Amino acid sequence: MFPYAEESFTPEETEILRRYVTNLDGPVFALVNLPEVVKGALFARYSRSPKSLRRLFLDEFAGDLDLSGDQDVDATAGVKRAEQLYDRVFLEYGDDSVAQLGGVHLACEQASNLLTKIIERGRLMAYLEQSTRYIGYDARLATGHYRYYRDPAILDSALGARYVGEMDRMFDTYAELLAALQAWLPRRFGLTTGEHDLAFRRALKAKALDALRGLLPAGALSNVGIYGTGQSYEMLLMRMRCHPLPEARHYAELMLTELRKVIPSFLQRVDREDRGTAWSAYMEATRRDTAEMVEKLWPGETGRDAALATEVMAEPLVRLVDWDPDGEDKVIAAMCYEASGSSDEELLRRVRSLGTEERMSIVRAYVGTRANRRQRPGRAFERTAYRFEMVSDYGAFRDLQRHRMLTIEWQALSPALGYEVPGLIEEAGMAKEFAACLQRSADLYEALVPAFVEQASYAVALAYRIRYVMQLDAREALHVIELRSGVQGHPSYRRIAHEMHRLIGESAGHRLIASAMSFVDYEEYDLERLQSERRAQERREAATRRNGGLMDRSVLP
Repeated sequence: MFPYAEESFTPEETEILRRYVTNLDGPVFALVNLPEVVKGALFARYSRSPKSLRRLFLDEFAGDLDLSGDQDVDATAGVKRAEQLYDRVFLEYGDDSVAQLGGVHLACEQASNLLTKIIERGRLMAYLEQSTRYIGYDARLATGHYRYYRDPAILDSALGARYVGEMDRMFDTYAELLAALQAWLPRRFGLTTGEHDLAFRRALKAKALDALRGLLPAGALSNVGIYGTGQSYEMLLMRMRCHPLPEARHYAELMLTELRKVIPSFLQRVDREDRGTAWSAYMEATRRDTAEMVEKLWPGETGRDAALATEVMAEPLVRLVDWDPDGEDKVIAAMCYEASGSSDEELLRRVRSLGTEERMSIVRAYVGTRANRRQRPGRAFERTAYRFEMVSDYGAFRDLQRHRMLTIEWQALSPALGYEVPGLIEEAGMAKEFAACLQRSADLYEALVPAFVEQASYAVALAYRIRYVMQLDAREALHVIELRSGVQGHPSYRRIAHEMHRLIGESAGHRLIASAMSFVDYEEYDLERLQSERRAQERREAATRRNGGLMDRSVLP
């Protein structure tokens, strides 16, 4: 049995919820019968709230909606008639094209951080994940358990008691250090006793959560909101159904059950023997055969081999491992293409004959005067690409992995590559406790991996490093680097963004492309979230004034 901390609702709450969610007692459910703007706002709030989606809807949204006309609505009513209609359409138009036009908002709750990375791998979907940067993990679930995944196979084994005991101790350490750090930070940043600067206090809390998130194991639970088309869900489910992590396969079945309550015809092929099942078997076989071939050629060199740790500790944080030396010429030629009547080959020849000032003039004209980072230059920047290899803590990887318009591949999570202690933890005198907690994580992993090779990563703390590659064109690089170097960014991935920018300009020699990234932020900040929290506080106060003194829920933190 897969564990899930069920929620309880009053009869009145149940009467409201049954109209808008496809079930009341499972970790996976779809949102229906709500305006799109409400579903979007609900998911946005979801990412920064410790509440479940159903509780969040009841507490912060239902009271502001006119639900009077929905008393007779049922979340799954009309599915059979809709299925018959779609079946007729499929016969005439083909299922692939139609399946791109129907979308579903789906909630996946109490999913491990390992599972969230599997779910968020698809490019053509939208995700919002509960953030460890805004939500403390010191509170327990309604069942009294800490928020980490309890794999049934581990719990039923001889290692079950040790797994629970060691994971509990890791969360105990996190809770103790969080309380101590939150008491120390006001003195460190000069907040006087009795001062009522809400934005400052929120920024301090974010600082504490940032510094300590590395203690959370990858088995820590999260909530994920997903929006995707029928075709995107089909691909996601076929990948999950053949994944080696049992939790992924289990959630695939839960998701399929709920999606079939809303878009059943779009998912007919997922478990058909000649379609989805065959595709999943193909993916499973190729993954297994490739792993066996790598092991045969280079025995013992797996991503889970702790003996590699001393070898890789000296590696750079970011390496540019592949690029096109002529890439900048090709980008400049592509900038001229639409305005020219010449062939692509001829334009490239002409660009190569230009002087430095002429090349710079083309780039300046194409990029223009950008008022902010959201004003991005056009698709000419997609003419060249870069392949980076990173070694970073798993927490930073989680944030970078969410970028979908690129190729990202990662190795197995283990303690093999070591970890970093945040400078703030050193300064606060908590490094010894921090390191002891990470050693507990590594010891538990080593005990689990012989019998539970996939599930062992649940025990690995987010402070441990993982190796991965990111391959992206220059346009996506501009977006990723400017966004992830911003003032609100976590220090661990801000360093990565800075190094990516430097390598594009210096190692690749694409200085004009690097210069177009004019919103890369190299400043150092003590309280990364302070500016954002002050702006949010101003919005809250303005909304309160507009509402005559009543707080507007739409601007809640």
